[in-house]
Amino acid sequence: MATADSSPALAALEVLVGEWEVRPTAPPEWGVADPDSLTGRVTVEWALGGAYLLVRSLAPDPIPDSLCVIAADGDGYLQHYFDSRGVTRLHRMTLADGVWALVRTEADFSPLDFSQRFVGAISADASTIDGRWERSDDGGRTWELDFAVAYRRRPCASL
Repeated sequence: MATADSSPALAALEVLVGEWEVRPTAPPEWGVADPDSLTGRVTVEWALGGAYLLVRSLAPDPIPDSLCVIAADGDGYLQHYFDSRGVTRLHRMTLADGVWALVRTEADFSPLDFSQRFVGAISADASTIDGRWERSDDGGRTWELDFAVAYRRRPCASL
């Protein structure tokens, strides 16, 4: 990776770069008859000379497609989130010791009807990320599972 800012913080994001197959575990309220039908794809790549990480996701209904821009921010990162519903959010992000975490506990571009966080465990060989999205209706004091999600790295196509 050649970056505009070759900081260790940006270099640490390299573990996320690539193509991923993503499968959420649909909660009953999604009304999904075939859970395998929810399989989506996420592409993570460097942008603007490595100054930012772009995360693009394509998924079947009821999951929105999304675009995220991740930037270094002090000791962590900020993830700017945009989706096909017109939702815009800002998540604080950390990536340390094999754990990728995102959290939103403050109003930003969208009203804060609930707090949310993601916690994903990255496997030692970086081929899987087992994560979960959680929500809090009390400002982040207590959390409950919204849905689990599994990322599996897709093999690179050879040239």
